Amino acid sequence: MSVTEEPAETPLVGQSVITLDTLSISQIRDLLHKAAYIDANRKRVAHTCDGRVLATLFYEPSTRTRLSFETAMLRLGGKVIGFAGAQLASVTKGESIADTLKTVSNYVDVVAIRHPKEGAALVASRAASVPVINAGDGGHQHPTQTLTDLLTLQCEKGRLDHLTIGLCGDLINGRTVHSLLKAMSCFEGNHFILISTPELGLPSYVKDILNASNCDFEEVSSLEEVLPKLDVLYMTRIQQERFASREEYLAQKDTYILTTKKMQVAKKDLVVLHPLPRVDEIEVALDEDPRAMYFKQAKYGMYVRMALIITMLNLDTHTTLLRGKTFPGAVCKNPNCITHTETYLPKSFISLGNSLLECEFCNERLLMEH
Repeated sequence: MSVTEEPAETPLVGQSVITLDTLSISQIRDLLHKAAYIDANRKRVAHTCDGRVLATLFYEPSTRTRLSFETAMLRLGGKVIGFAGAQLASVTKGESIADTLKTVSNYVDVVAIRHPKEGAALVASRAASVPVINAGDGGHQHPTQTLTDLLTLQCEKGRLDHLTIGLCGDLINGRTVHSLLKAMSCFEGNHFILISTPELGLPSYVKDILNASNCDFEEVSSLEEVLPKLDVLYMTRIQQERFASREEYLAQKDTYILTTKKMQVAKKDLVVLHPLPRVDEIEVALDEDPRAMYFKQAKYGMYVRMALIITMLNLDTHTTLLRGKTFPGAVCKNPNCITHTETYLPKSFISLGNSLLECEFCNERLLMEH
């Protein structure tokens, strides 16, 4: 699918988000706009979800995804229930996912679920009577991490197209990699460099998607050789929990380690991302490099999840988020306004009458000439 070949839009209101495949480019951009707006206007949305409840059903460990979902709902004024670990749920007594969701749906307005089995989120969405968000299903999909990655790239690179993107490490099990590749293949001019050992190479079904989208990609085994070419480097952890044996894991462990020395040949404006947790694939000293964006990336994740919850619950009216509108030819004259650096933001103004407009982001006033 290209940017100009979007599917017919299905409104996100009341719908589950299991994969980004069902979202159009305009819907993705809309979510990114809202997330950026929330970042700058947290007080305005602080009570958007008053009286609403989110369930976080996490059948496997998580730090960033679970806490960012919970924090997102709390910052919107809502409440959170759920469990962190299958051992804390009735699954230990033999309860099915379907039965759990049918029950939990009675208590909440929206569900975020993580499960080690691929396809579990789809099963949950079919059983639930409220919207379900896939927070990661095995090595399959992780749509909200992908939205996090897209927001990070939009904010830090200023665009989502015409980028050379390296994805390094465990590409066979990396659900974040699969989701990101599928999403970025929808934007024009991106070139993907897949960096892995043969054993950890990208699954054929993802390659088929790239080929069907006429995406330009290549597979290599050396990080050092391609690092100077990259605009974005997406590092991944070799996931021990996805291997059949410890021996197989140890054979791949430490294959790719990004160090400060290796970074000397990288572009000055390279963006280094990582879905975290990190083990040892990125040297700790690299955290001080301004090109290392992975902790900032985690913060963007909270704003994306806030935007998604608001949208799915149909709480994102223009009066809730942006109160103004765009006017032909109206551009804020304040050189320090966020709209000049975050160019994807709408040029939103509030009309004060008599051709006087006020920028909604920085409150700079503009007199429109007739």
